[in-house]
Order: sequence, then C-alpha cells, then structure tokens
Amino acid sequence: MDEQIKKLVRILQIQYWLFISLAIAYCAVYEIGWIEEGIYAGDVRLQYIWETIAILTTVILVPLSLKLFNIIMTKKVVKSSLQVAMRLYKRWNEIRLLMLAIVTFLNIYVYYTTLDNIGGLCALIGVTASIFCLPSEKKLKEELNITNTIEE
Repeated sequence: MDEQIKKLVRILQIQYWLFISLAIAYCAVYEIGWIEEGIYAGDVRLQYIWETIAILTTVILVPLSLKLFNIIMTKKVVKSSLQVAMRLYKRWNEIRLLMLAIVTFLNIYVYYTTLDNIGGLCALIGVTASIFCLPSEKKLKEELNITNTIEE
C-alpha cells in the first residue's frame, strides 16, 4: 500500500510541477517575443471584455476548485474503499489543478495581450491557490484518513 501511495504522490507532484513549468514557459514565450504582446492594448472595448472575463473566471474557479475538492473529499472519497478513494483523490486533484490552470493561463494571456496588470494579478492568484494543491505523502494520508486505519 505504501508503494501505491508513493506512486500516486509522485504522479500528482509531476502534474503539479508540469503546470508550474508550463506557466513559466508560457510567460517566457511572450517575453522572448515569439508571440506578439499588446494586441488589445489600444482597443478599450476588447480590453474591458477580456479583463472582465479574467476577473470573473478567477472569482468563480479559484474558490470553486478549493471548496469543491474539500466537499468531494468529505462526502465521497473518505467513505470509499482505499483503492477507490485513491483513484477518486487523483481524479479530483487533477480536476482542481485543471481549474487553476485555466485561471492561470487565461490570465497570462490577458496580461500580455492587454498590457494591463489585472491579468497578471489574477494569474498570481491562480498560482498562489495552486500551492494548496501541492501533493505530499503526509497530506494524502491525512486527507484519506489512512494514518488512522493503519494505527488501529
């Protein structure tokens, strides 16, 4: 069982660091100049629309990703058998990270295309919220109540 837990944690850590690496690479592509910056900087109407979408996406998806995971953990995952719980934990952790990736990548796009700080700040909110998704063996065992079942 410890091997399965370590393997699951390794997979989740790879996914997390891949998300962070892709976000950094996406910023680097804009900074290097491979993708044009500021295409909406002069258009006030499109800039307003993109910034509104960015803010609404951040306001909706960040709390939803964190709270939804907590609700699923308490209602479904913990009440399942260990194998099913680990599979559900992996799936919902991936969904949570995907929601935060949508927030981050959309807001990086908005930041570089509008050249306004709103997209950058919202992207930082997404990355900061993803810190709560950083998997560890201890965290997984606590969330799945594995330590209690092993000790008893």
